[in-house]
Amino acid sequence: MANDLPPQLADALRPALPELAEAIIAAIGREVPPYARPLEGPFGRALRAGVAQALERFVDAIADPGAADPGARETYVELGRAEMRQGRSLDALQKAYRIGAGIAWERFVAAAEAAGHEPRTLYRLASAIFDYIDSISAESVEGFTQERAVAEGERQRRRRTLARLLASEDVAADELREAARAAGWTRPERVGAIVAGPGAEPTFDPDRLASRLGVDAIATGEGALVVAWLPDPGAPARRAQVEAALDGLPAALGPAVSLERAAMSLGRARAAHALVLDGVLAADGLVLADDHLPALLLHGEPGLAADLAARALAPLAGLTPGPRARLEATLRAWLDHPGQVSRTAAELHVHPQTVRYRLAQLRELFGARLDDPDARFELALALRAGQPA
Repeated sequence: MANDLPPQLADALRPALPELAEAIIAAIGREVPPYARPLEGPFGRALRAGVAQALERFVDAIADPGAADPGARETYVELGRAEMRQGRSLDALQKAYRIGAGIAWERFVAAAEAAGHEPRTLYRLASAIFDYIDSISAESVEGFTQERAVAEGERQRRRRTLARLLASEDVAADELREAARAAGWTRPERVGAIVAGPGAEPTFDPDRLASRLGVDAIATGEGALVVAWLPDPGAPARRAQVEAALDGLPAALGPAVSLERAAMSLGRARAAHALVLDGVLAADGLVLADDHLPALLLHGEPGLAADLAARALAPLAGLTPGPRARLEATLRAWLDHPGQVSRTAAELHVHPQTVRYRLAQLRELFGARLDDPDARFELALALRAGQPA
């Protein structure tokens, strides 16, 4: 480290600083492609100031280790931030630091040797130079990381704003387009809404789900649930990708629609997801809402399905649970295969004569309603009202 070096070494090194700074700037321009341009404007001034300040700071620390300026580190933190803002990685800046270290080592050792410093001092000087470069490189990494966190936080905030707009039924198309642009979201031709949760965990992070869904999905939290927007949900292999991301989390996917109709997809996904949680829809992986339109229609109004079932199936109300269940199963199978006793028996795994006996019981209970098309339709809906679809 610099404080291990004799203070008088600084006097030998200081005269070399102006020419050394220019040599480093020239080498960086030649050897680091992103910086191979006239070093003018804010970037050029910052790089030149960074090189000059780094050299001065190093020599000052040799002359008086206790006099180091604690604010000088901000120069290198800011260089890291600038690389992030320019959309680059830290590779170019770190390469520039390594080039600077190599040239400084060569020039400083020559100056120290010319001033008569012993080899042991020269070895310690070389070690101090590279340790110092590592330290300012770490300061730039810190700035880069800080700026990335700020940018990512802003990106997530804008995407959540976009997600809320997509869920709104009265958002203007221009407002939606502007929000998508601000969020850096490439607007797809069609989008589908996913409603997911709750799972085993108390909450499920929307950003985590969006990152696992990939394909430029965005998501926002709604209490214990997550609403995600999936571009082009009908793309090949998309369903398998979504199910892998959900990892067993109860979820429903609305239909693929244009962005202007995104709220409709969300409404249908919400309705299907609610039926999954209520046990009305069997949840075997991701539920596609449009595969269950009759159930969504039937259960659209809370209590409507129960009222329909109670009224339509009132003739069975006086039976004990066992006989009632058998007659309900027979009625449903027979309505699914009208007039086909053999097919009804095969579905129920009973003898055809058993079906005929039960049908006679049903005719006693329901009478002419079994021959009326509207009544039969109502019975078919009622039989499905309380059973998983």
